[in-house]
Amino acid sequence: MIFLIIIIILVIWMIAIYNSLITKRTRVDNGWAQIDVQLKRRYDLIPNLVETVKGYAAHEKEVLEKITELRSRAMGATSPREAAEANNMLTATLKTLFAVAENYPQLRANENFIRLQEELTATENKIAFARQFYNDVVMDYNVTIQKFPQTIIASIFNFKPRDFFTAPAEEREAVKVKF
Repeated sequence: MIFLIIIIILVIWMIAIYNSLITKRTRVDNGWAQIDVQLKRRYDLIPNLVETVKGYAAHEKEVLEKITELRSRAMGATSPREAAEANNMLTATLKTLFAVAENYPQLRANENFIRLQEELTATENKIAFARQFYNDVVMDYNVTIQKFPQTIIASIFNFKPRDFFTAPAEEREAVKVKF
């Protein structure tokens, strides 16, 4: 009888750990989905911004083409790591675009440009918050699957560590615009 009780307690304990791991993994997936929602919003804003700038800064074609290319690359990313890399490059290029816009007073005064810039800035803030949330839940998940005794259950059911969403060193520096 005691042996049966011990087995039942062990099974309940394993189920509790497994359910906890499922919850944490789902939070990680949700965190990534929240980043994805904000990135989609950003992707939708970029063509409007590029079209607005084109009319004023036609000779800045290289920057505009690079933004379009990076947007496509980011939208086609298949993993969080690939998406992070592509979006980090896109963020840096968008900063360059806004720095270029500083040389066009009539563009900076354009109501459509101002609205798009404000929307993009708000979206960038939401992306930053979503990245922070994602990294928090990834940290919690990764720590949990490495702790004993959860690591036993995690390895049995093939729970793998997730990658953090990181910014490259270049993104931490100020944008340098040269003419």
